[in-house]
Amino acid sequence: MHSLRPAIRCGAALGAVVALLGACAVGPNFTRPSPPDTGGYLNEPRSPVAADGGARQPGPGAVLAADWWRMFNSPQLDDAVRKAIAGNPTLQAAEASLRQAQDSLRAGRGVFFPQVGALLDASRQRSAPVEQGLATRGGVFNVVTLSGTVGYALDVFGGERRKVESLGAQADFQRNAALAAYLALSANVVNTGIARSAYAAQIRVTEQLIDLEAQQLRLAAVQVGAGTAAYSGMLEIRGLIASNRALLAPLRQRADQAGDLLALLEGVAPSQAALPEIEFADLAAPGYPPVSLPSDLVRQRPDILEAEAMMHVASANIGVATAAMFPSISLSGTYGAAAGSFSGLSAASGRFWSIGPSVTVPLFQGGALWYGRKAAIDAFQESQAAYRQTVLAAFAQVADSLHALDHDAEALQAQADARRAADEALSLVNANYRAGLAAYSDVLAADVQAHMATIAWLSAAAQREQDTVALYVALGGGWWNGPAGGGSGR
Repeated sequence: MHSLRPAIRCGAALGAVVALLGACAVGPNFTRPSPPDTGGYLNEPRSPVAADGGARQPGPGAVLAADWWRMFNSPQLDDAVRKAIAGNPTLQAAEASLRQAQDSLRAGRGVFFPQVGALLDASRQRSAPVEQGLATRGGVFNVVTLSGTVGYALDVFGGERRKVESLGAQADFQRNAALAAYLALSANVVNTGIARSAYAAQIRVTEQLIDLEAQQLRLAAVQVGAGTAAYSGMLEIRGLIASNRALLAPLRQRADQAGDLLALLEGVAPSQAALPEIEFADLAAPGYPPVSLPSDLVRQRPDILEAEAMMHVASANIGVATAAMFPSISLSGTYGAAAGSFSGLSAASGRFWSIGPSVTVPLFQGGALWYGRKAAIDAFQESQAAYRQTVLAAFAQVADSLHALDHDAEALQAQADARRAADEALSLVNANYRAGLAAYSDVLAADVQAHMATIAWLSAAAQREQDTVALYVALGGGWWNGPAGGGSGR
């Protein structure tokens, strides 16, 4: 064992020197992109537009909630989102990809530890001394070998550290991809639930409208038979009934498609889905969510964070490609014993050992390493451009949602005014009818106008609710305010 100590001291000294040299890593150190130099999303000042109950705007100190869909105050909608989060295969795949990336990162960190192995080998051999230039006869013998090896990659230029850094950035990417899947899923469920409830409400009002027009048709038929009305008037009413019945089919089709989509989002077959029955009139108007500053948005939207993670991966890959152009050094040692039988392994004559460094120097690779590094730099520049495009698209989406809500408010206010006017006209005609100053046909006509105004109002109200959902999504969904700091909320 005394003969082994100088080699061990030599290896330890070499390891200390290399560890000092390995305190730095080649390639750029990643820096998060600076927030955009802008204070808002629109190029003109804006103020909330009043619509059917007042202007929508966030209150002071308002926070974008992680479970923002609860602001619609619908237990049925909340239950649909919960089922989708629990059973959606796309979200489950995203979470599995995240776990895979995290496990790959843990596996990659193993390079920082010594690699220890053991070998037990037993064989029966026949030698051929003539291979060594000997004229003696060969013999048959047993060889038993027991040995242990220790190896350690001395990461002098930081290539391994950059690989692990890249794995960590890939794990960040998958985490934000899972957040993006979670946000898209919840938004799709809420949007589909709102649409389905609005279709159901429009179907009911349209059926009531057809019933009123059928009463008009019967009254017109009596008047035509009595010779007090023209036949053309009855034909006109028949045409209105046929037109409104034609509207029912596409409404029912959209309602059925919305139900099928809800089943798909919940991860079940349409035939097995227990679809929520949401009354559109019971949905609360959540109002504008608190609008984040652009500097906060780039730290909150999952797709922007995904693009940032890909920049980090590309930056680390430059370091990996750069380190490949430098020598790679490893330190390994072996200690063991060999004998003709298991019982002879303890004999000192069969001991063997080796220790020392191994250096591999790339001398000529036909330009592969040089251009590999240039390709890594090109990939980083591509990721920078993709990041900027993602940020611009996010700002445009927020701006689009803000504009949409303003225009929705204008449209909804106009439809609400028309609806109130039609209801007031119906009330006045009813009063005149009870006083004997109006015919029943006038009541039916006013009732038809009121129902038509209600259908138009329902369409405008549903559009505003869906555009509100779009703004919640554009702002990132509030996942960072969740109880566990984000995730799917399971």
